[in-house]
Amino acid sequence: MNATRPSLILIALIAMASNSAFAQSTSNGFVERNINQQQRIEQGLQSGQLNTREAGRLEREEGRVERMEANAMKDGRVTPNEANRINQAQNRVSNDIYREKHDAQTGNPNSPSSQRMQQDVQRNANQQQRINQGLQSGGLTQREAGRMERGQAHTNRMEGRAAADGHVGRNEQQRIQHAENRQSERIHHEKHDGQHAQGGNSQHGGGRQHLARR
Repeated sequence: MNATRPSLILIALIAMASNSAFAQSTSNGFVERNINQQQRIEQGLQSGQLNTREAGRLEREEGRVERMEANAMKDGRVTPNEANRINQAQNRVSNDIYREKHDAQTGNPNSPSSQRMQQDVQRNANQQQRINQGLQSGGLTQREAGRMERGQAHTNRMEGRAAADGHVGRNEQQRIQHAENRQSERIHHEKHDGQHAQGGNSQHGGGRQHLARR
């Protein structure tokens, strides 16, 4: 009986490492998908394929996905079922981005409202890139990344509300920028607070199912 104990311990350790690697690579995939979706929304605004109201609806959807990601990562692990539900939600957003960009509605990329929205969406992509880099380097743990995604969801909801009437005013953007600045400070703090994931991970996981359509 005693001879089997080291083997059982080894099996348990391998299983723990495998689960950790799955969670890490899957979270990387989620955040990479977030970056891609934000860049597609920004490109749609810049080309005039998306107007401000359409971009606001898509940002609200992004916020819902990011809340799902935050909930999945808050305990430091992402289960296959959670990963599957998030991938399905991300695929729905991807399809909606494609649909909104190819319908009959267009926007004026040079209007003040579109310009403000473009700036906000670009900031979203930048924040997501910083979260992704933190996960890959090990500077962010799963729990920390989850907290950062919750902050991103809050900002996206603000953008969605501001754009609901098709116009983002100067005061509305200032409030959004204040929230973005606080989020930026939190990302910096979490990446430099001394907590580290068990090794960085450059592998790409489950969140990259379905390549995004332009």
